[in-house]
Amino acid sequence: MIDIAIDIGGTFTDIACLIDGKRLYSLKVSSTPKNLISGVRRGIEKILENTGHNFREIREILHGTTVATNAIIERKGAKLGILMSKGFEDVLEIGKQQRGALYDLSIDVQTPVFLSPKRRRMGITERIAANGKVVTELNEDEVSRVVAILKEKYGVEAIAVCYLFSFLNPIHEIRTKEIIQKKYPGIEVSLSSELSPIFREYERLCVTAFDAYIRPIVDIYVKQFEGSLEKMGIEGYTFIIQSSGGLATSRSAAEKPVNMILSGPAGGVMGGKFAGELAGFKNLITIDMGGTSFDVALVRESKPIISREGKVCGYPLRVPMVEVNTIGAGGGSIAWLDAGGGLHVGPQSAGAEPGSACYGLGGEDATDTDASVVLGYLNPDYFAGGEISLDKSAATKAIERIAKRLGMDVSSCAFGIHRILNSKMADEIRLVTIRRGYDPRDFAIVALGGAGPVHAGVLAQSLDIPTVIVPEVPGVLSAFGLLVANVENEQSQTLLMRLDEFDFEKVNNLFVELDRLGKEELERDRILFDQVRVSRFADMRYVGQSFELEIPMPDKVDFQNIGKIEQDYLEVNRRVYGEIKTGVPIEFVNFRCKYIYAMPKPQLISTVKTGTIEGAFKGRRVAYFGNGYISTPIYDRTKLPVGGKIEGPAIIEQADTTTVIYPKQNCYVDNFGNIIIKALGV
Repeated sequence: MIDIAIDIGGTFTDIACLIDGKRLYSLKVSSTPKNLISGVRRGIEKILENTGHNFREIREILHGTTVATNAIIERKGAKLGILMSKGFEDVLEIGKQQRGALYDLSIDVQTPVFLSPKRRRMGITERIAANGKVVTELNEDEVSRVVAILKEKYGVEAIAVCYLFSFLNPIHEIRTKEIIQKKYPGIEVSLSSELSPIFREYERLCVTAFDAYIRPIVDIYVKQFEGSLEKMGIEGYTFIIQSSGGLATSRSAAEKPVNMILSGPAGGVMGGKFAGELAGFKNLITIDMGGTSFDVALVRESKPIISREGKVCGYPLRVPMVEVNTIGAGGGSIAWLDAGGGLHVGPQSAGAEPGSACYGLGGEDATDTDASVVLGYLNPDYFAGGEISLDKSAATKAIERIAKRLGMDVSSCAFGIHRILNSKMADEIRLVTIRRGYDPRDFAIVALGGAGPVHAGVLAQSLDIPTVIVPEVPGVLSAFGLLVANVENEQSQTLLMRLDEFDFEKVNNLFVELDRLGKEELERDRILFDQVRVSRFADMRYVGQSFELEIPMPDKVDFQNIGKIEQDYLEVNRRVYGEIKTGVPIEFVNFRCKYIYAMPKPQLISTVKTGTIEGAFKGRRVAYFGNGYISTPIYDRTKLPVGGKIEGPAIIEQADTTTVIYPKQNCYVDNFGNIIIKALGV
C-alpha cells in the first residue's frame, strides 16, 4: 500500500512516498515549467523504481500545486465577464475606497480590475432585499441578452455572478447559472452564493471573480493530471491540498478552485507542524526556503494560524487559508547592483530554467545557491543526493562579476549575499511574530525546503531563537505535509443577530442546514458524515465595529451555554484589542461549521542509527563563516546516531538538503530523526 505526495516548486518537484504507513522515501526532480505534468510523471516513475514497487500498488496521490497562484500572478486566467445587480456593476473597481499608500499620487489601481474591465461587467435587473425576500424578479430575457453580448462580442470564457443579498436568498443566482449553461454550456460559471455566502459585497465579489478567472485553467490542469495518472495505470484516489491546509478530492478542488490559490505553501506548514510536535514543541515558526521563495508561517499551540481575510497579490481573498507570508528569497534569488552600486538579492529568481550559474544550464547571474557553493556550504558533487553536479567554477565567476564592481574579494561578496538575504528573511519572521504580539524567542524554528537548513541556524542567532528543528526530510517536507493533512470541508452563512436578542431555534436550525450541505459534499467524496469531526464557530463583534472575531460555538446553543459564548468573546476581544467595553451590545455576524475527516497518520519507523559520531564523519571541507575559510567537518546525516552531539561549525549532508551548524551552536539527533540545533550553553 503506497501513498505518494507531490509538491511542485519553482525549481524542484518534491516527491514523498509512504509505504505501508511506516517507511518514508523521498526525492527531488527538476520542475518542468513548460509542462508541469512531465516533471510529476518522471518523479513518480523514479521513486517507484527506487523502492521496487509499481503503479498499481498506489492507494492515494496527494498533490500541492501553484497552478492557480501562477495564473493570477502571470495574468493568464480566463477572459471573464461579471454579472451584478443593476446599479452595482462597478463594485469591483470602487472596492472599499482604501489606499495602501495615502500620499502616493502615482499609485497603481488597488482593486483587481484586470479580472474584468468595465465593458465586461454587466448589470442585471433583479433585487433581493436585506431580509432575503424577492423585491424585483430576475429579468431572464435580460440575462440571455447580456450573456450573448459577453460571449459573442467579448469572447468570455467564464462568468462570475454576484447579486445583492444573494447570500440570504440565492434563487436568482441559481437561475442565472441555469440560463447561462443552457445557452452556452462551455462557459464556466461561479456563484457568490456557493463560494462565499457572507455579507460585504466587495470581498464576496473578489472571491467569486478570482474563482471564475482561474476555473478553466484549474479544470484543464486537474484533468491533465488525472489523465496522466490514468495512463500510468494509477487507480488510487487523488487529493489536492487547499489553502487552509486541508485536503479535498481533485473533483471537489476543481469545483471551488479559489480554495487552491495557496495550495503549495500550506503543505509545508502542515509538515512542519507534524515534525515540530514529534520533537515536543507546540509553538513553531515554519520557514520554507526553496529555489524561488521564502515562506514563513506561525503555529501556536499546535494550530496553524488561519486567516479568513487573506490576500493574493495584494487583493482581498476571503477564503480560509494558512497564513503564510512569502517574499522573493530562495536559492535562486539573483544578486544585483542598483544605480548607486548597492548590493541587493532578489526578489528576481533564476528559477529552474536557466537556474543558478552553478547548475551549468546557461544561467550567468550570481544567486544565493552560487554563494553557498563558493562559501563551501554545498558539496558540488553531492547536490540533490548526487543527482545534480554543481559547477563551482561557474559559481565563482558569476559572483566575481559582482565582487569586482564592489571592490571586494569573491568570498566576502558571497558572504555579503548571504547576509543580505538573511536580513530580509529575519525581518519577515519579525513581521509574522512581533506584529501579532508574539515574542519569537518563545518559538522554535522548523527549517523546510532545500535551502532552509542552510540558513536557519544564522536566522535563529539573529533573532535569539533558542531552537532550530531540521526534520528528517526537510527538503521535501512540503510534500510530506500532504501525507499528514486531513480532508476538510467548510460551510458558512451570514445571520446578523444581537446577543441580547438571540434566537436559539433560528441558530440551531442554521447549524442543521449547514450540516446538510456539509454532508452532501462529503458524501460526494465518499466520506460518511459520522466519520467526521465537526467544529462550529461564530464571527462576533461589538455593534458598530467593522471587523469580527471568531469564537468557538457548542454543537447546540441553549440557555446554559450562551453566557460562556459571551465570556469567550470578551476574553478574545481583550487579548486582541487590549480592552473590554461595558454597556456596548454584542452581535453575531456569520456562523460557520468545519468538517474534518482525519486521514490515517504515518507511524514512521525511525531510520536513525545507534553508532558513533565518528562513523558519520565524511571528511573536511573549507567553509567561510565571516573570518576567512576554516576546515569544517562534514557528516552524513543518514549515519548520525541518536543523542550524539556535534559542535559547530559543521556541515551535515543528505540527499534533499544540507544543514549548516554555525559557530557557537551545537546539535544532536532526537529519537524521531530530527536534528535539534541549539546555541552553545542552551
